Amino acid sequence: MILIVIFSILIVYYFFIIQLIFGFNKINTFVNTNQKPKTAFSIVVPFRNEAKNLPKLLQSFSKLNYPHELIEIIMVDDFSKDVSERICIRWRMDNDTIDTTLLENLRLSNSPKKDAIGRALPIAKHDWIVTTDADCIVPENWLLTLDNFIQNNNVEMVVGAVVYKTNNNWFHQFQQMDLLSLQGTTIGSFGIDKPFMCNGANFAYTKKLFNELDGFNGNSNIASGDDVFLLQKALAKVPEKVQYLKNPHFIVKTKPENDLYTFFMQRVRWAGKTSGYKSIYAKMLAVVVLMMSLSLVVSCGLWVVGYFDGKIVLIVFSIKYLADYFLLFKTNIYLRNGKFLLPLASSLLYPFYCSLVGIYSLFWGFTWKGRNFSK
Repeated sequence: MILIVIFSILIVYYFFIIQLIFGFNKINTFVNTNQKPKTAFSIVVPFRNEAKNLPKLLQSFSKLNYPHELIEIIMVDDFSKDVSERICIRWRMDNDTIDTTLLENLRLSNSPKKDAIGRALPIAKHDWIVTTDADCIVPENWLLTLDNFIQNNNVEMVVGAVVYKTNNNWFHQFQQMDLLSLQGTTIGSFGIDKPFMCNGANFAYTKKLFNELDGFNGNSNIASGDDVFLLQKALAKVPEKVQYLKNPHFIVKTKPENDLYTFFMQRVRWAGKTSGYKSIYAKMLAVVVLMMSLSLVVSCGLWVVGYFDGKIVLIVFSIKYLADYFLLFKTNIYLRNGKFLLPLASSLLYPFYCSLVGIYSLFWGFTWKGRNFSK
């Protein structure tokens, strides 16, 4: 009976992954058209205690290959206790050709980041809003590529990729594999016309659309999700105007976590969004992924105590690994220019990690940036 259940879950899991691989192949790489820039952007960056990371982000803003008169930067300080605010003020003084505003956040909900974006939008001078995070680095042609895409497509919301800039250690590589799987799922879901995921570190939409969607109202009780819930509201209203921008110049780099606890809390925060998904496909995929991981964990436990055949565990893991690897391989080529990827050790640990994060997020809250968020 257990064997039938495990292989049934595996078949359904394999179906979903094959679908995502097919969808990934359907998303074509956008080729820059070298048109004269004309879109004006308001870049919104919420931050809290990011003194170590802000200088790199701001330096990448300084290097943007885009007319400064078409750029506005709005930095929203979420009550930082370090020198983050001072770093922003100093940078603004040294880069006076870029219109930069520094605001203090106003807490109105259970989501500080949504509050920060909501604080910035009423004063944003331009209709196109671009959000990123304080621990990111944006590429030189980031806005130029986005502008070209907007000029050539009838869009009001654009989703882009995020990848880790990692050190050469296993913990960072594990996080990279995890993020690659999420990015591959994002691209694949757009390819099969069932998108449900995006990343606020590389996300753009018009202020007009934001207002028409009534902003973040309806999910402000969930601490995270300033990106995916807005995406899902847009897909329900104007799905034809929501597109994925696949281009190597539109990939934002961010930092992996350096300690296990912070990493775990981050993933619990991300997983906590699942309960608020409107997409049936997204919920089904989340359940299948969790069940696949749990079935491997349980079968390993039964194998250890002598109630299950180890060869069966190896067969199930191998079939799952092959499906996962094809999606990861394609995503790796796009996001990391085909750098070496053989996540065997990470894949062995992944079912245990996925099960723990999934179950924990269902019953408990998380700690983030020195704050506790209850379930």
